[in-house]
Amino acid sequence: MQNHTEQAITAADKTFFQLRKDIVEGVVLAGSKLSETELSTKYGVSRAVIREAINRLESCHIVERKANVGARVVSLSPEGLVDLYQVRESLEGMAARLAAQNMTDEEITDLNALLNMHSQDVKNHGSYYQEAGDVDFHYRIILGSKNNHLIAMLVNGIYHLVRMYRVQLGMSGPRVSTAFDEHKHIVQAISNRDGELAEMLMRRHILYSKNNIQRKLAPEQVV
Repeated sequence: MQNHTEQAITAADKTFFQLRKDIVEGVVLAGSKLSETELSTKYGVSRAVIREAINRLESCHIVERKANVGARVVSLSPEGLVDLYQVRESLEGMAARLAAQNMTDEEITDLNALLNMHSQDVKNHGSYYQEAGDVDFHYRIILGSKNNHLIAMLVNGIYHLVRMYRVQLGMSGPRVSTAFDEHKHIVQAISNRDGELAEMLMRRHILYSKNNIQRKLAPEQVV
């Protein structure tokens, strides 16, 4: 019996991770209605597995339920961006400050190595796409804060909604190289154990990112 349970959990997790990735990357469109029947066919799993995935995605803030409508992927809007990035700027600024204090020397070496790897992508492809998790610069710094409440608020809370804005609207054109340079300066401050500077640079970096995305969301409204 135990094996069947483990397989069921694995299938449910796999569907959840895949659906979350498809929403973040825009394969399943922002604002679209989620049909359990259609999704169960698409992912080759039961409606119960899809229902569980949708419930879990609600707690990630990338799916919402509305009366008489059902479950929908959240829409990416200028108002939603401002609300989200105000919180992100504050919390990730704090994470950068704590990372400068709490990351081990080895973790900082790994962070520099990650940045060097990203540098090759920027040079060779002119792109700066980061997968979720350990290969994401921001994720690495959040974990480096070593503050479990902060990690829970960011990683289990708003991380994937932030990724929706970043992946679908964030990284193109000149912003690629300027964002990378900002990352470099943040890592330098963390390497120097300068928490105050790391926080200031992270907050500024997120503000610049917000302004960049805002222009794409509402070009006619931004002067």
